[in-house]
Amino acid sequence: MVNYGEGSKSTIIINYKNTYYKNIFELANSSELEKVIMSYISVIEKRNGKIAKYLIKEKSYYKATLDFVNCLKKLLVFELSEIEDEYLEDRDLFLKAFEDIYTFFRSKLKFGVVEMNDSALTSKTFMDFDKSFNELVLSFYRTIGEKVQGYENRVYRQLNPASNACLLIKNIKWTSGQTYKKLLEIPFIDTVMIRSPLLVHPHSNKRVGTFDEIFEHPMAEFDERVEDWYCYPAKIGESLAFVYFHRDFIASGISLANLFELASEEDLMYRKPDLICLFGMKTDKEGCKFYHDIKNDIYIGQVAYKKDAEYFGYMKKMCLTLHNLCMMTKKKLPIHGAMVALTFKNGTTKNVAFLGDSGAGKSETIEALRMISGDSIRDMDIIFDDMGAFYVKNGEVYANGTEIGAFVRLDDLESGAAYRDMDRSIFFNPETTNARVVIPVSKYKDIIKDTKVDMFLYANNYDDKIGVEFFTRSEDAKVVFEEGKRKALGTTDEKGISTTFFANPFGPEQKKEIAEPLIDEIFNAFFESNIKVGQIYTQLGINKSNEAIKESASYLLKELNI
Repeated sequence: MVNYGEGSKSTIIINYKNTYYKNIFELANSSELEKVIMSYISVIEKRNGKIAKYLIKEKSYYKATLDFVNCLKKLLVFELSEIEDEYLEDRDLFLKAFEDIYTFFRSKLKFGVVEMNDSALTSKTFMDFDKSFNELVLSFYRTIGEKVQGYENRVYRQLNPASNACLLIKNIKWTSGQTYKKLLEIPFIDTVMIRSPLLVHPHSNKRVGTFDEIFEHPMAEFDERVEDWYCYPAKIGESLAFVYFHRDFIASGISLANLFELASEEDLMYRKPDLICLFGMKTDKEGCKFYHDIKNDIYIGQVAYKKDAEYFGYMKKMCLTLHNLCMMTKKKLPIHGAMVALTFKNGTTKNVAFLGDSGAGKSETIEALRMISGDSIRDMDIIFDDMGAFYVKNGEVYANGTEIGAFVRLDDLESGAAYRDMDRSIFFNPETTNARVVIPVSKYKDIIKDTKVDMFLYANNYDDKIGVEFFTRSEDAKVVFEEGKRKALGTTDEKGISTTFFANPFGPEQKKEIAEPLIDEIFNAFFESNIKVGQIYTQLGINKSNEAIKESASYLLKELNI
């Protein structure tokens, strides 16, 4: 039941198929309880404090664990006055140690897994499994604590001590062909239950490196234990992606549920995916790679097993790189930016898209519009928050989104914005610099529909200006957009002023020869149909107060609400 992964020492996976306890007596007699307590003792021994000396008492870890567990068993069966045990000679120290063990267990990320078989197991009963286990652990904790302290608690905090999330998994047959036959035994995630807010503490807090093309099929060296892998089937825009990940990266795999629509079994059956990501492979190829399986027309991503890859940005951007490459083969231009549909109180709607690399101020400008709009804006609907695609239809430019969620820096949100949606959020290292949160913001049906672009702006975070400036010629606009200039904010390994082709290192940078004709087509369509193209000055790279973004957003609001 309990597994401590190499990649994330704090993660526990609870497989309810192998072990499920009916009562607290079965829990007390389990080998899993022994593993948790032994793990705790091995950690506190290094502190050499009062609790460590009390628990270990010059014993081995193993002997100390068995003796303490035996004391817990006695407490479940006998009255306190009937028990003679060395650990109960100092009840205050017992309670401190027991509380510390409980806190140690609760501090770990714990994910429950329920395997769907041919029975009538449903999403409701799968959640009942997980709920019962949480209640069981809480009952065990309270029963022991109240017996030793000699009275019942008067304040009860209904925590979820046993799991932070739970997955319902099942095996599904898909059109793999011989090439991907090894993947068929890896179960798909059918349903996800998250106990929000979920706090994740990955080893790394930013993404480094690039996404490079390789010319050897990743499946040629895929020799993984299938029982260590899961697959999150994602609908990324119009692409169907099978995101396979090693269990040590399960926190990122589950976090995808707040970002990409989870595909249903009907979406998967007997269908070939457009994209496949193999995340956490044991390979000599360091970093993030992609390969185009031309024969099957599938883009494959490969991310090496490495502690730094725990950062959610690696999984997210690998998936989006694959999607963008796929979109360009379909004559759609990937847009690294954000797009919002603004409905004003007079009933008119304007769809505004922003382009810019990480930290340029795209999402922050949308948040600023939300804050300053008052009653002038009736509705704000996010079309995409990080990546979308432009295409020309009947001479006009339209867009689709990719994500149902937003992965944003806490520092760049207005104070309290993250807490407004705390009950649905997944936080990453919230107490550190470059802390992030992923929040669901849109419905899949809204991001996938054809949405006409009414204004296109480059998010300029490096010039000391305020407001919005529009271009009069397509050639001048393309120079700014293609240069992709920005001042890095430490969200990646870049520092200072940097440039990236079309502000998009996730596809267009790697395949400029495909992207350039698409850029020409899009910008020609914009200027021929008199759509305003310009840049908005966010100053995010030189002014961290967000006041410049608010001022520029105010200029934009006046321009739109004419």
